[in-house]
Amino acid sequence: MSTGTTSSLAEALAEGRTVVLDGGLSNQLASAGHDLGDELWSARLLAEDPEAVTEAHLAYFAAGADMAITASYQATFEGFARRGTGRDEAAALLALSVGCARTAARRARTSRPLRVAASVGPYGAMLADGSEYRGRYGLSVAELERFHRPRMEVLAAAAPDVLALETVPDTDEAEALLRALRGLGVPAWLSYSVSGGRTRAGQRLEDAFALAARADEVIAVGVNCCTPEDADHAVALAARVTGKPVVVYPNSGERWDAGARAWTGRPTFTASRVAGWRESGARLIGGCCRVGPETIASVAGVLRERP
Repeated sequence: MSTGTTSSLAEALAEGRTVVLDGGLSNQLASAGHDLGDELWSARLLAEDPEAVTEAHLAYFAAGADMAITASYQATFEGFARRGTGRDEAAALLALSVGCARTAARRARTSRPLRVAASVGPYGAMLADGSEYRGRYGLSVAELERFHRPRMEVLAAAAPDVLALETVPDTDEAEALLRALRGLGVPAWLSYSVSGGRTRAGQRLEDAFALAARADEVIAVGVNCCTPEDADHAVALAARVTGKPVVVYPNSGERWDAGARAWTGRPTFTASRVAGWRESGARLIGGCCRVGPETIASVAGVLRERP
């Protein structure tokens, strides 16, 4: 096992190393038989069955992932409050999300460095109404910053290796997250959810990525929760615009039918794509929704052929 690191994540990326991210946490939890039909999604299990979260992280470490992304994507003070969870208990659950991933790293039977990214999902994830894929919530940047900062403070205090500011749908929210990040003392990556070469809110990716280029705390920029085809375009663009290492972890390529509440289509995420992402500047590479341990094992195999 290895929970410590001989170098920081920023140093590892600066040296050109490739870090294998995990796949969809909810995907693994659902495969293990857990019902995630709650507004809190996987965050509900932090309160009800944290061991299940640890086991899901462990499955990805066993498959070859170098980093686990925590179950805090949909964990917010406001979301927990709707279920009657007080602020102190909610803070403890946010910290526990990092603890579950650290526990999995300790249990993993490997000598390679294992790291933890604390997930910070968008405002729309708390609403649980699909607006995380549209953005434009009608809130100001200052209001969004006030929403994000308290839980980011709690997650940073739990000492993850990095904060994953992920599935960001628009530049207003990105700006708010970057403001909230200042002074926390923990590096972050910023990854947008994109469609057809633009943010989900329709803004130019060049402009979206440029926001992060000016943020010293951001050590990687990229995309997640998009199609593999959209990732192909975005990786090279993020590298060119920001000059920073790129993070990329798309979905399987299947489509979510909200009316039928089911995934449709066929997967287009294959391990053969990831070498191209790395050549284009990606250094943190994994999967999001519907990408499981088997695919991550294949990704790790490809990326470790030539570290």
